[in-house]
Amino acid sequence: METITNAPINLTAGAIRELERIRREDGIDPTHYLRVGVKGGGCSGLSYVLGFDAKVEDDEVYEVAGIPVVMKKSHGLYLLGMEIDFKNGLDARGFTFTNPNATSSCGCGSSFAV
Repeated sequence: METITNAPINLTAGAIRELERIRREDGIDPTHYLRVGVKGGGCSGLSYVLGFDAKVEDDEVYEVAGIPVVMKKSHGLYLLGMEIDFKNGLDARGFTFTNPNATSSCGCGSSFAV
């Protein structure tokens, strides 16, 4: 049995709409979760992971606004309090990450340092 705990991240209404659109229009497997995490790389040291994926044994399971989310427990240290948004304007289009734990980030906003 899966345990759903309080999620360390938040999704804005714009991010939720876009994630639901992607799931619907791209035919994402309904058993897959939204994976949020970090990986080494990027111009600032760490980059964000965001995509739909199958749950694996050491994932923690969350629910954010009705969206099932998985994350490695160790990633929570880097992502606690982060907000994910989706911008669809003339100046920017795509997911954005507002991370209170980041001490610096790159110009594109997809990598950061802690």
